[in-house]
Amino acid sequence: MSAPILKNYAAGKWVEGDGGFVDTASAITGETVARTSSTGLDFKAMAEYARNVGGPALRKLTFHDRAYIIKDLAKAIMDAKEELYVLNAHTGATRKDGWIDIEGGAGTMFSMSSKGRRELPDDRILIDGAAEQISREGSFMGQHIYTPLQGVALHINAFNFPVWGMMEKLAPTLLAGVPAIVKPATATSYLTEAAVRIMIETGRLPDGALQLIVGSTGDLFDHLTGQDVVSFTGSAATARKLKSHPRIINESVRFVAEQDSLNASVLGPDATPDTPEFDLFIKEVVREMTVKAGQKCTAIRRAFVHKNIMDATETALKSRLEKITIGDPARDDVRMGALVSIAQREDVREKIAELATEAKVVFGDPNKVDVLGASTEVGAFISPVLLRCDTPQTAHKAHSVEAFGPVSTLMPYDDLDDAIALCNRGEGSLVMSLFTNDPSVAREFALGAGAWHGRIAVINRDCASESTGHGSPLPVLVHGGPGRAGGGEELGGVRGVKHYMQRTAIQGSPAIITGVTNQWMKGAETDTSAPHPFRLKFGELEIGKTIETSARTITIEDIEHFAEFTGDNFYAHMDEEAAKANPFFPGRVAHGYLLLSFAAGLFVDPAPGPVLANYGLDELRFLTPVPAGDTIKVRLTAKSKKRRNDEYGEVRWDVLVTNQNDDAVASYDLLTMNAM
Repeated sequence: MSAPILKNYAAGKWVEGDGGFVDTASAITGETVARTSSTGLDFKAMAEYARNVGGPALRKLTFHDRAYIIKDLAKAIMDAKEELYVLNAHTGATRKDGWIDIEGGAGTMFSMSSKGRRELPDDRILIDGAAEQISREGSFMGQHIYTPLQGVALHINAFNFPVWGMMEKLAPTLLAGVPAIVKPATATSYLTEAAVRIMIETGRLPDGALQLIVGSTGDLFDHLTGQDVVSFTGSAATARKLKSHPRIINESVRFVAEQDSLNASVLGPDATPDTPEFDLFIKEVVREMTVKAGQKCTAIRRAFVHKNIMDATETALKSRLEKITIGDPARDDVRMGALVSIAQREDVREKIAELATEAKVVFGDPNKVDVLGASTEVGAFISPVLLRCDTPQTAHKAHSVEAFGPVSTLMPYDDLDDAIALCNRGEGSLVMSLFTNDPSVAREFALGAGAWHGRIAVINRDCASESTGHGSPLPVLVHGGPGRAGGGEELGGVRGVKHYMQRTAIQGSPAIITGVTNQWMKGAETDTSAPHPFRLKFGELEIGKTIETSARTITIEDIEHFAEFTGDNFYAHMDEEAAKANPFFPGRVAHGYLLLSFAAGLFVDPAPGPVLANYGLDELRFLTPVPAGDTIKVRLTAKSKKRRNDEYGEVRWDVLVTNQNDDAVASYDLLTMNAM
């Protein structure tokens, strides 16, 4: 039976290449599992279709609309996951490895969808920071905003995570409102193509929002513009080649790179072989060597321990590595599968030989391995290989050569400063981990190594049971790193969305800025007409709807009763002499929370209505002390709205409490849930 020919998804159609096919082999059996080609595609037309069809369709949707689409795509992947697991075995990955890729990819999309609905407005413009008052009287102001780029995002992904690698880029891109063209690595493109088919078949993606290239990108780079983004995962050499393309330079095309790096793990000087941190370190180094057969951009390539425990560490690592079974990943008794291809295995062998010029192999044989249920003649199997380098301070290759497989080098450090310096010799990494139970050690590492690492995972006995480990990028945290790691960022929650948007400073009057942002700005018009704002349902309430309350005088009896009732007898409220000695107070003053309570009493409409709950305050500031005899009043203004579901939405109210002189006493944002 001939291998299937993978198709490209271009301009809304599945298209087969018209020649130049590349055969892709199973990492286990060596048999051809797919044939790929993009020959004959009109790459310029694909880019224009994304910009002219996909982009406008996505930009018509709000962040919440896009978030729900992403959620549905993730559901579809989960529903069809067993179909993907069948293909996963051909990549050399075990089912556990595939779980990281397939279900981890869906989980990333679920997470981004959730953050989009919780943290982004149900709108098409994202406000960045607080408004800036530019003029003296406040009639001219500035506000930073984000809007979607009006181009296309080209995603160039690596072979090791054909599903997760696509989804971790696709989720923030679609959430931003930008269409994507996905180019997976040829070696595992059959798994990516299957996942794209599943997502397209949901019917949830607007036309042009997602396209797929299963072969070369042809002349696509020649058609990129300053509104486009290239997001790349892979080797530093390939990244340099792509970044130097004349179009990237001349058009200032955004280029986000996530490159393989010499990630390090350090066993802190406080950890000895009789501590839990030692055992955790051993377990994590071996896990990172063997998960996905070490083919992870975050894998531990350099393991550092204090020089006094080198022998004990080597013995412990070898003991654990001896338990790793290798072979057909479909077998339940196999812990590690194969590398993705024979070519990849040969590359790893070459890199081990380079490392061995400065280190010695203390476990494993790169040229010999015993496997279960498979053949080393046709399968891309290799043994885990542990090297030991006793002179890391003078070594070079240990800090610059990466064997992208189940390979790690054990090295000693003299003291804490030496450990930090050795970690930084990698010249930039995606992640480093530190196993210590000493917070001061963690602080010194953060100060000394933070500039060279995109993420620092500090693991000890207290967090180990819930830790996601050294090598797991999380959708809520930044994934990327400086220097050798590419200098880019991905994920990081809403931060990742902003990579596909343009930040613009809007200047104008409060009314203009209110109109642009759909958020009421101080100084903009208000509507104080009846009815009370709390009488209006979510859909009826307009931004700027305001109530200005009557006044209430604060008495000494109010202050004393509040103190007795709450138990807050702080001297500023109860001791006249001590309060006057405080430079902030004229004498005894009202409790801040008394003022908040009285403010609520002034603006609340008590009858049942659309306001379902008050669930918090933001940006609370007490601005002017209120002694007995002062009078307060409140202005409550609908500031912004965010739909939560079909039953209710969140309303953010601007609250300003003033005294009889119109001085601001307190200000804050009140959050309520209002019925639709």
